Amino acid sequence: MSVIPLDRTALVRGRVALLLLFLLSGMAIGTWTARIPAIKQGLGLSDGQLSIGLLGIAAGAIAGMQVVGRLVDRYGSVRVMLPMAFAQGVVLILPAYMPNLVGLALALFAFGAVHGTLDVSMNANAVEIEQAMGRPIMSSFHAVFSIGGFLGAAAGGLMAHAAFSPGVTFVAVAVVITALAFWAARWALPLTAEPAPAGSGPAGGSHGMLLLLGVLAFCCMIGEGAAADWSSVYLLEDLGSSAGFAAAAYAAFSIMMTAGRLAGDRLAAWLGPVTLVRGCGVLAASGLGLALLVGHPIAGVIGFGCFGAGLSCIVPQVFSAAGRRDPARAGQALARVASLGYIGFLTGPVLIGGAAELFGLPRALAIPALLALFVALAAFALRAKPFTK
Repeated sequence: MSVIPLDRTALVRGRVALLLLFLLSGMAIGTWTARIPAIKQGLGLSDGQLSIGLLGIAAGAIAGMQVVGRLVDRYGSVRVMLPMAFAQGVVLILPAYMPNLVGLALALFAFGAVHGTLDVSMNANAVEIEQAMGRPIMSSFHAVFSIGGFLGAAAGGLMAHAAFSPGVTFVAVAVVITALAFWAARWALPLTAEPAPAGSGPAGGSHGMLLLLGVLAFCCMIGEGAAADWSSVYLLEDLGSSAGFAAAAYAAFSIMMTAGRLAGDRLAAWLGPVTLVRGCGVLAASGLGLALLVGHPIAGVIGFGCFGAGLSCIVPQVFSAAGRRDPARAGQALARVASLGYIGFLTGPVLIGGAAELFGLPRALAIPALLALFVALAAFALRAKPFTK
């Protein structure tokens, strides 16, 4: 993959277009999450049945990621991500109109497949723009995804409060997603001068180093999944906080993760990816350790906030390093690394839950802290070629 030289205005527009795609992707996930209780109630599903339906998202995302890498490398990231951006609005609507669990699972499989395909192709385009601009910009895209998730969840919550059905909610947000996709389509940059050859060579340079990058993403996403599902439980049941205050733990985690990603590009340019990820791993481990060792609700909120700040820059830097390791096959490299990360996010809460049954939740939550330390020790894997304009 060679990058076409472009003037600054074209690059800025291309970056804005991609920011819009990350925003709409986050909005879709946030909106869906906010209306899960209404979908569950409308279909009369038990907790177990709902969990089966939700597996459709995971299965679809992983399936999409297995295919998208070669598509991106063959046809270019723009030719993949733009159709998927428009499809994201369509598949968001489907779950609201499914008559039963089987239909819901199929609709969520489609939702997950589109989301996973869009995710990898967007990150591949981010690597291209980053290389063309000659400086780190990956973290800003992931920050906007987080902001989109918040906006989508807020929109879904407000419409639920106003007694709108999930179908009306999803259609309204899908209209916004489609409008953003149209805007992005006008400005998106096909930065690759020619697609990669169809031959199946080794993706991402050294297989061993690429696998290590995937393991780092896996470790980081285990922490993200654990914070999402267990931070509030820890404060409520183990530290004795009120239910309202317990929710502040994940709020602090999310806010600090977004703030860290907004600052991540400047930090990466200043410190370099290896030093940044090493420091982030230490901060994440120290923050979660504070939450576990002090044993006070306020320390818990502060600790999970530091945990979020520490994890914030790791995945963006890992994705950037994976895509730059072999730009001709960036799609395949990103697909492999993203798949391992996504598996970590899905299995993390289950792993913590199983360990909590055996050793108690405080000791179980030490697992993500130890994994963050491992990320710090293995940060050398992020060494990559310097940016060239």
